[in-house]
Amino acid sequence: MIAQVRQGPAYDPATETLSVLASYGATSYWLMTGMLLVLGTCYVATAHALREAALLGRMALAGGGLSALALTLVPAPSSGGALEHGAVATVGVVLLAVWPPLAAVRAGRPVPWGLRLDVSLAASALMFASCLWFLAELQTSRAPGTAERVVTFLQALWPFLVVLSCRRAVARQAPR
Repeated sequence: MIAQVRQGPAYDPATETLSVLASYGATSYWLMTGMLLVLGTCYVATAHALREAALLGRMALAGGGLSALALTLVPAPSSGGALEHGAVATVGVVLLAVWPPLAAVRAGRPVPWGLRLDVSLAASALMFASCLWFLAELQTSRAPGTAERVVTFLQALWPFLVVLSCRRAVARQAPR
């Protein structure tokens, strides 16, 4: 939101993507670059710390974080698109959308709700549906900024919810 305000009234968050804020020459280039570094680092740290999750899911989450870090190396140009930026962003979005079911625990022991396969599949489906909406909005140019913000919100929220579910499960198992 700070980056949007700094960009000025010409920036329309409904129709313009977050990449515009992080593009070369943008008023908020350094702010957005810093935020991508923080976000990517948080994804990688969460993947490392989330020991309850299956390894493949943790690897996908870390890969999504590394993609966020890589986006700082290939920012979007100030106008038009860039294949490198689009490719890195796509890899990151896909990894963050597939990590929930890959992280699901299929063991016989009690599993935190955020790591149950049914819940994880629902979260992943919601993320993919929001990605499809974003792609549709990119074609029509009506509200790609809004759709992209929904995608990024869902993908940032899910690791937080999984961590909360794991902490709650640990608290319930602790001796009283």
